[in-house]
Amino acid sequence: MSKIDRRILKSRVAIKDAVVQLMSEKNFDDITIQDISDKANVSRGTIYLHYLDKYDLLEKLIEEHINNLRELCESASELEYGEANLPWFKYLENNFLFFSTMLASKGAPSFRKQFIEFLIEEFNDEVNAITGVNSDVNKEVILQFIVTSYVGIVEWWFKNGMPYSPEVMSEQVGLLLERNL
Repeated sequence: MSKIDRRILKSRVAIKDAVVQLMSEKNFDDITIQDISDKANVSRGTIYLHYLDKYDLLEKLIEEHINNLRELCESASELEYGEANLPWFKYLENNFLFFSTMLASKGAPSFRKQFIEFLIEEFNDEVNAITGVNSDVNKEVILQFIVTSYVGIVEWWFKNGMPYSPEVMSEQVGLLLERNL
């Protein structure tokens, strides 16, 4: 695999940061490539070298974060819920502006859908609807309950200024998952 020039990486980071900052300020539909260009301090041509348009940029940005979360899940697959959640909450904290903007944004409803689909995929193997506490509940209902609760707790955490550390959130959410899965 060839090494990517640092200037290219720097431009991509600036462009991605710019679009997230702009989305925290205004609706995605109102953002122009020129707005992104000005905020990122790069030319419009530089943006078009990397992305087809602002929709492609947003799609790739979302895909990148979902893939990062997928990797965190894979690396923590053998851990207990409390421990497995810690890298997640640290990642969410480190990428607060992106996640809080995407979850709150009316301009990126596809993010919420992709986030939920990703969580359903990740929790699918964890749900046991055959034996144990959930033996009398439909697996799809359990999945929807867990996933929407997970998204809801992340939104609550963001909206309230992350009142608890990632460590506390990880432990608390881990306990809730253990009790419900």
